[in-house]
Amino acid sequence: VYMETYGCQMNVNDTEIAWAILQKNGYGRTKDLDEADVVLLVTCSVREKAEQAIWNRLRHLKALKARRQQARLPLRIGILGCMAERLKEEILHREKLVDIVAGPDAYRDLPRLLAVAESGQQAANVLLSLDETYADILPVQTSAGGTTAFVSIMRGCDNMCSYCIVPFTRGRERSRPIASILQEVRMLSDQGVKEVTLLGQNVNSFRDMSEVQFQSAAAPVLSRGFSTVYKAKPGGLRFAHLLDQVSRIDPEMRIRFTSPHPKDFPDEASVLQLIRERHNICKQLHLPAQSGSTRVLEAMRRGYTREAYLELVHHVRECIPGVSLSSDFIAGFCGEREEDHQQTVSLLREVRYNIGFLFAYSMRQKTRAYHRLQDDVPADIKKRRLEELITVFREEAARANEAMVGQSQLVLVEGPSKRSVLELCGRNDGNIKVIFPDAEIEDAAGCKALVRAQPGDYVLVKVTSASSQTLKGVLLCRTTLSRSAVCH
Repeated sequence: VYMETYGCQMNVNDTEIAWAILQKNGYGRTKDLDEADVVLLVTCSVREKAEQAIWNRLRHLKALKARRQQARLPLRIGILGCMAERLKEEILHREKLVDIVAGPDAYRDLPRLLAVAESGQQAANVLLSLDETYADILPVQTSAGGTTAFVSIMRGCDNMCSYCIVPFTRGRERSRPIASILQEVRMLSDQGVKEVTLLGQNVNSFRDMSEVQFQSAAAPVLSRGFSTVYKAKPGGLRFAHLLDQVSRIDPEMRIRFTSPHPKDFPDEASVLQLIRERHNICKQLHLPAQSGSTRVLEAMRRGYTREAYLELVHHVRECIPGVSLSSDFIAGFCGEREEDHQQTVSLLREVRYNIGFLFAYSMRQKTRAYHRLQDDVPADIKKRRLEELITVFREEAARANEAMVGQSQLVLVEGPSKRSVLELCGRNDGNIKVIFPDAEIEDAAGCKALVRAQPGDYVLVKVTSASSQTLKGVLLCRTTLSRSAVCH
């Protein structure tokens, strides 16, 4: 089996789950396309561009499949994930190229689907589940170097933002039992993984109902000034409990999480408190804003105003001094006027994010926007607005990063820099990329021998220069997460 992954980190995790299932059923994996009997593409549907990449890839694979047929070595092609869910009929009928279609909740069915495809028929399963979390399947880690890993804690989303296809491709929210998440994190810790990111479409609405004694707990309160289209559900162990438990497993393992929804940071702020207090929970938050205009936010059904969002940002910064913030923005949503766009520009200036993900709006079928709104911002205006947002974001991120020049940052070494074999690359607590020379350094434990930093090591780096995306610096010493926390 040869696998390719497109789109978000959830898809990287889906690839690891699908591969774990296939491995158990006797399949081998190849990194060489020419060796493959089966090619599986794990796909994304969030934007049109992501789907276009898959159609283009399928055209390339068509020629390979034709050559194989002549040589009597059949090649089976499968589409997995969100695009399979959204476009099952079209994928099966367009050019009759694809043999297998499996939605995000159908990976357990892959061995059966492949067996059907072996007999020359097309096979599909895109049934969405109300309870599938793959809790009993330990994903086979495929990320480079094994220093960092992603752990899925929940699947699906209930928010029904008007632009978003996710509830239709990934189904309703369901959370994995905490016990199975802790088991996976312990296993990763034993393997030497130094950073785990807890993954979900909406991690901070996590709700584990598997333990009977917590089923009657009260429903949580939303952040001040936020509302939601669905009723808050009572019962279950919540995200703060999970974060607390995960952070206790290994004091030398960094914990991150993505993606939360701004509405689910209630005022008692136990999640924010944990981030402040635990040295191994990264002081970094993803707060997707999407727009800076209250009028557009209402059309998007985000459940908050610009003012409520900004109040939350100030609250977060008060609770967690020095927090690094990232966000998502959509340029040119339905009905967005020039003054709405300018409000997004001013929000970017006011908040000054360290990391941003900015995209032009693309209408997706099935969404509320598709049925109720008009995609009325011309493509050239979307493009201009997106470019303006990117320019402003970069200016502000560069200012935020320049404030770190002269400071020493704790960096988790990931490996050689892409640009030079003489340099190493890693990320600081705020998830910003840091580049530094691959030189001999002292170990903070006090042993006299000089050492070279390896992937998985923590090092202190004094920042000498900064851009909007990276920090550069000089190595001070090798250290540990716990020792660095004591010094700071």
